[in-house]
Amino acid sequence: MPTSEKTIPPASGSGYDYQNSLGWLMRSVLTLMRQEVEKGLEPYGLTNAQWHPMFKLYVGQADTVAELARGCMQDTGGMTRLLDRLEAKGLCQRQRSEVDRRVVHIALTPEGRDVAQVIPTVLQDIQQSALKGFSPEEAEQLKGYLRRILTTLQTEPSSTPD
Repeated sequence: MPTSEKTIPPASGSGYDYQNSLGWLMRSVLTLMRQEVEKGLEPYGLTNAQWHPMFKLYVGQADTVAELARGCMQDTGGMTRLLDRLEAKGLCQRQRSEVDRRVVHIALTPEGRDVAQVIPTVLQDIQQSALKGFSPEEAEQLKGYLRRILTTLQTEPSSTPD
């Protein structure tokens, strides 16, 4: 076999405990937190998917469909459909740019601002609940570990075989 070919290591799986794997644990935590966010924001008419773009608009991190899609890690078509629902609820409005007709600006309505201002409180309450039993130092340590994993995954090339 030529040395330039990659070989796939044999699949042993004998020592892999998926329920104790990093991915499984993180996914389980994320799923439960999403459920809590959904419950916490339901009285305000928001789903888990809708709070993120609402919050980005509220804090001024985005004001176009394209910026929201990038910031929420979603395709523009999906973001447009999500904004359709928010607009139907009277929480945001779209306005085509006068400078570049291809650009659509999004703004919260007064009702949308009222709803968006409760998002940080709901998220903070859920975070505090999830971290019960952790000391402040342990909570900061955990967040530091998660930031390191995030940075590594964003900057390091994948080590999976081609």
